[in-house]
This record gives sequence, structure tokens and C-alpha cells, in this order.
Amino acid sequence: MELSLLVHSATLKFPKEEQYVLTSQIKRASDSISLNIAEGSTGQSDAEFNKFLGYSLRSAIEVVGCIYLAKKRNIISDEDFDSIYTFINELVKMIQALRNSLKQLNKSTDDRPQTKLAVDLISMDLY
Repeated sequence: MELSLLVHSATLKFPKEEQYVLTSQIKRASDSISLNIAEGSTGQSDAEFNKFLGYSLRSAIEVVGCIYLAKKRNIISDEDFDSIYTFINELVKMIQALRNSLKQLNKSTDDRPQTKLAVDLISMDLY
């Protein structure tokens, strides 16, 4: 959820004409990351959870695409770009690690630690 706050703060500085274009798109994509993790962790199968983690990864890449567009349009500061990009980079690594651990877990046991991990990812604060 920290990412959504970073994105919100950055988009407050975007020009008004971007409000229903890039601003809306990047906010939806950043919110989608944590929402998909939350939805996927609700006691479903590991395969279903993995599918939702994949949606989260795609949304993260979408956010990166949006900040690059914002940079090309000169509407995002270097500081905001760097903070969002760094956060996304760490978040993608964590989501991928969780996906990998699910694969390993399915090879060895039926234990399901993903709910706690998912909650940690959703509420993570890297700063």
C-alpha cells in the first residue's frame, strides 16, 4: 500500500490534463498490485494464488511503463521517478520470491504459509 501512496503523491504534481489519462492509469495499476495479492491470498489453492501474484507482477510492470511515459512527458520529477522505480524493483523481487517459494512448497508439503507472506507484502513499507 506504500506504493499507492508514493504514486498518489507523485500524481498530485501531474498537470490537470493528465488527470483522466496517465494519472488514472498509474493509480489503478499501483492499487491493483496490493489488491491482487490480497484477493489471491484468501484461502484458495496455491495455483490460484500464483495466478494472482502474476497479475500483481503485470501491474507492477505497468506502473514502470507509466512512470517512463511520465518521464518522457516531463511531468514526473527525478526524485519521484526514482522512488517509485526503486520501490517497484524491490516489490517485484519479493513477489517473485513468494512465487518461487510456493513452487518449492508444492514440491515438498501441503503447508500454506502464503497468507502471512501476502499480508506482509500488501502492507510493506520499504522506507
